[in-house]
Amino acid sequence: MAQRPQRNFTPEDYINMYKDAAIQNMVEKRIPASITLAQGMLESGNGNSKLARKANNHFGIKCHSDWNGKSVRMNDDRRNECFRKYNEVLDSYRDHAEFLSNRGRYADLFNLDLNDYKGWAKGLKKAGYATSPTYAKKLINIIERYKLHKYDNAKSKGGGVYAISREADVKKINKLKSIVVREGDTKLSLATSLDMKVKQIEKYNELGEGDELYPGQILYLQKKRGRATRGNDFHTVQEGENMYDISQNYGIRYEKLLKRNNMWYASKISPGDTIYLRKNKPDY
Repeated sequence: MAQRPQRNFTPEDYINMYKDAAIQNMVEKRIPASITLAQGMLESGNGNSKLARKANNHFGIKCHSDWNGKSVRMNDDRRNECFRKYNEVLDSYRDHAEFLSNRGRYADLFNLDLNDYKGWAKGLKKAGYATSPTYAKKLINIIERYKLHKYDNAKSKGGGVYAISREADVKKINKLKSIVVREGDTKLSLATSLDMKVKQIEKYNELGEGDELYPGQILYLQKKRGRATRGNDFHTVQEGENMYDISQNYGIRYEKLLKRNNMWYASKISPGDTIYLRKNKPDY
């Protein structure tokens, strides 16, 4: 039976597979994740090149005199050149970080800001990482096309947990810092990306340990208030809403909202009902 050919990886496939490895290199070695990913994508053809398939070498690193590991021979600038061979792709990522951080010709790059991907790209070309005169431009184009620079703002909180900073997504509701949950967000990933604790997110939003997040949900990064902002005196209940939803939409503590409206946890509301947001509902 003929062997089924390997599926070619798309750029998006590659980013999803190796972004965590690139972030880990950044956290441990101070190499921008965007640079690592762009180099990997360029040098390995998104993981589809012969060198990547045969040797798990995603950065085109040649053997050099200090290499004692496995190797393969391939044509590059010259015929039959020696390239490093790895047991798995992540070994290639680790060696790439070691390669840059342990060679003096790249030392000046580590004085650059982690967000200066253009400086890193130009510095790699100047230090002789590749012979192509357009190497820096190619890296920058890949980074900007696929927005890889967002990974340079990733944060780590131990245990292999990484998350991209969400500070730019923070908005004010009822004069309180808040954020809208996106697909894939968890309490832990948000806490990591916002330098908070999971317990704080749960406390500020009156959530239990087992309460899951859902896309579009509003979360507060501070303790909610006892009433809505001036001008938001009442709310008319819409189909599918509950009192907790309303408390989140206006940044009001859930228990306080119930008390304002003479309600208990088991109280039911219906579309068209009026909910008091600033004053207490009259007790007729």
